[in-house]
Amino acid sequence: MNTKPAIIFDLGAVLIDWNPRYLYRTMFNTEAAMERFFAETSLLQWNARQDEGHPFATAVNELSTQFPQYEKYIRAFHLRWPEMMPGAIEPTVEILAELRDQDYELYALSNWSAETYPIAFARFQFLRWFREVVISGAVKVCKPDPRIYEIILHKIGRPARDCVFIDDSRPNYETAVQLGFQAIHFQSPEQLRAELKNFLI
Repeated sequence: MNTKPAIIFDLGAVLIDWNPRYLYRTMFNTEAAMERFFAETSLLQWNARQDEGHPFATAVNELSTQFPQYEKYIRAFHLRWPEMMPGAIEPTVEILAELRDQDYELYALSNWSAETYPIAFARFQFLRWFREVVISGAVKVCKPDPRIYEIILHKIGRPARDCVFIDDSRPNYETAVQLGFQAIHFQSPEQLRAELKNFLI
């Protein structure tokens, strides 16, 4: 019997730095113009549909039809997606490496398009350290829907109380707590390192 908890990491904003503004700051002349584009198109809410498995090509065509004045920017979201992901959050990756070296079971649970996750997987070697990675776009359900937490628990084969869940989203963290996980609301690598001490053996 493994007495060490399984540890479940979110990916974006925890281990991987991802933000569309990295791309769009190169395309708009001012922050105000960029933010107006985000607001008028509800871009982040639109992207959440791809995290649920909606095809990018379809989504891009739909939004471009709705906002033809922004078509080149909308298409860039898909065509230039890697430019939104400048790199890893290295201090968190160091924590992940330490946990791997201490033989903790590592898992990942992320709201991410199944079409773009392979780009990250090809780029970041540490994504191979996880025993299982559950991507919302592949299972077509996103956090904080309890069903995706059940999917990862089924793969782990242990109850929620035996798992430490780490996520930067407050709603995702709160759902984990309600489901019985030990949980950490990620705010910085330093805070994560400090709080992990409360859960590790």
